Amino acid sequence: MGNAESVLRGAAGPDTSHQTRSVSSRPYYSLPNSSHERRSVLAVTEPPRFHSQAKGKNVRLDAHSRRATRRNSFCNGVTFTNRPIHLYEKVRLKLVAVHHGWSGALRFGFTIHDPSQMSSDDIPKYACPDLVTRPGYWAKALPERFAVRDNILAFWVDRHGRVFYSINDEEPILFHCGIKVSSPLWALIDVYGITHEVQILDSMFAETMTSARLSTARLSTCLPQSNHDSANFNNNELENNQVVAKIANLNLSRVPGLATDNHLIPCCPNRRQRAPGVPAFLDTDLRFHPTRGPDITFSQDRMVACTNWQESNRTLVFSDRPLHIGESLFVEVGHLGLPYYGALSFGITSCDPSTLRTNELPADPDFLLDRKEYWVVYRAFPVLNSGDILSFMVLPNGEVHHGVNGASRGMLMCVDTSQSLWVFFTIHGVINQLKILGTVQSSPVTVSPSGSPGGSQYDSDSDMAFSVNRSSSASESSLVTAPSSPLSPPISPVFPPPEPSSSKNGECTVCFDSEVDTVIYTCGHMCLCNTCGLKLKKQLNACCPICRRVIKDVIKIYRP
Repeated sequence: MGNAESVLRGAAGPDTSHQTRSVSSRPYYSLPNSSHERRSVLAVTEPPRFHSQAKGKNVRLDAHSRRATRRNSFCNGVTFTNRPIHLYEKVRLKLVAVHHGWSGALRFGFTIHDPSQMSSDDIPKYACPDLVTRPGYWAKALPERFAVRDNILAFWVDRHGRVFYSINDEEPILFHCGIKVSSPLWALIDVYGITHEVQILDSMFAETMTSARLSTARLSTCLPQSNHDSANFNNNELENNQVVAKIANLNLSRVPGLATDNHLIPCCPNRRQRAPGVPAFLDTDLRFHPTRGPDITFSQDRMVACTNWQESNRTLVFSDRPLHIGESLFVEVGHLGLPYYGALSFGITSCDPSTLRTNELPADPDFLLDRKEYWVVYRAFPVLNSGDILSFMVLPNGEVHHGVNGASRGMLMCVDTSQSLWVFFTIHGVINQLKILGTVQSSPVTVSPSGSPGGSQYDSDSDMAFSVNRSSSASESSLVTAPSSPLSPPISPVFPPPEPSSSKNGECTVCFDSEVDTVIYTCGHMCLCNTCGLKLKKQLNACCPICRRVIKDVIKIYRP
């Protein structure tokens, strides 16, 4: 009788109630050619459960498959629901246990792939990026500030393919767009990081989100509370603002600094006549290379790079020519007024950007470290403000120094100067605009024994990574990341220019016979042949012949 009365009420007129109701009593249907939605009876027998077979190896389920607990480590916690999720049906999760010994939090989203057809080999360690790089998977991370014990996370997808989530039944937050709703959708839940145990609660149906509600929906304005949150820029509210602006049909061409052309923006005006620490005359022959991440927009002269307004995650940009030894590059960072931390990355590579394709450029530059070319990445910049001027210079001995607003901040990394080196950046978070001011060829700089002209506290390679190519018989490409703890104080004396050598790569500084073919980890110097490098590594307290840093490994490289 109750169901019959529900049908009659649905037929009599639209449901004006703003209260969420359980799946068993909340019907749904959509009226064609109408912006309003009404609801009819949904044949839902019970709330979803976790799939008993399709799960990561560290996941343990309770007897009712309603509670998932991750055992050991921080990963291998991927799970799915046992049935498809209806449009507007809220998947409601209670965060039962949160352990703060890790970084990162729950990942969640949807997939069109039936978990019943998956084998254990199909389920990777991580939902992001392992699954989301495959077709038919959509997932992102819950910001850590919401990953609080006993919080209730609800997420759902509407008929337009938009994913929303809410915390404790507060105002919904737009989370994702472009979900394929023409196929059945299973919920994807990765019990990751600090999220240790979750429980599926009874499902509810969400109210319709109109354009008017989208434009006024509550969006979190809290700043990320950890480095992990700021680095996880795909999931912060900057993206939510961008997607809301697009869906609400706002005219983005009216935003200052953006043009109607998707690939070109007008040159940004100068914020100041003369920035502190910037030479009066700069060469402007260095620009951004046309090869760029798909979420980057250039000015017409390719001196300014801005992130796009939607899905701004693949934001790699390169210089259009190699940076010369002793040449200083000056760039200005900026933002469009959104109050979020940035995650600017800087790097140097021997790879000519013209040999790359846009679809090969990842969101995280660390994925480039497996390539055969020489790549070095640095990401431990302090918090930057809009208008800050950064400078970068490669010294003849391979040290890369940088400065902020004319003040030297010391050495970032050591690189191999025997080959041409291009500069690259990734632009994240608040740092969503980067402007090349120009370059200047500097006179030789005398480097202090501390490794930086001023002995700066930033003289550290704590967040540096580099890679070189191993032989084809090696099990994998080399990827080494310097430790977070400081090394013994480096000594970086000035060395005279190397003498001309008949060898392409120079002679080994130990045997003075064989050609240099080995890079030293962690300093990155290339001054040894592989035979001498292996012998030196076995010695007690082995250190680099150039900078005297401890040798942790030696890696043979191969050049064409």
